[in-house]
Amino acid sequence: MVEINPTRISGRWSNGFTLDVHTTGSELHGHDEYGHPQFASTRSELGELLYRLKFRLDKTVIAEIAKVVGTFVDSYLPTVDVIVPVPPSTPRTEQPVILLARAIGERIGIPVSEDCVWKVRETSQLKNVFDFDQRFRLLDGAFEVDPSIAKSKVVLLFDDLYRSGATLNAVTSILYDQAGAKDVVALTLTRTRSLR
Repeated sequence: MVEINPTRISGRWSNGFTLDVHTTGSELHGHDEYGHPQFASTRSELGELLYRLKFRLDKTVIAEIAKVVGTFVDSYLPTVDVIVPVPPSTPRTEQPVILLARAIGERIGIPVSEDCVWKVRETSQLKNVFDFDQRFRLLDGAFEVDPSIAKSKVVLLFDDLYRSGATLNAVTSILYDQAGAKDVVALTLTRTRSLR
């Protein structure tokens, strides 16, 4: 079984965790032909599995990730009614966060709603914005919600990577304020080494 190091994350949600760091170290290995720095990163076990899924399109890791998450959810989180994946920020043919949410939902017997929250406008790449307040402002009005899915329900809001919490907070806010969710619990697979 993959070893994890869960950490609590604070935000608008009532309870939140991220299961491990994504990378454990990074070393400069030179520059490419355009002068961009090239790094060799070492990852946590969970970070490596997520990397393989997202950047190597290795779907064989999905079951192992779902097993780890399922065990954690069963042991540490309250009973939830529905899993809502955070809408992906990068267009892909198959979205890793959706594939993982489906596998996790199947493993723990909780329905997944891919249509509960969706992005209504594009935002600039948040990975290059380091100020939390600025990230949150960029996300203001970026999402909409179907209240019929989350109203009076305990929602497990799921994402693959946690950096500052701005996206999770924006989605949590509309789940509470616009959809009338009873409770929101946040869970991400990995986090950056420096939160924020």
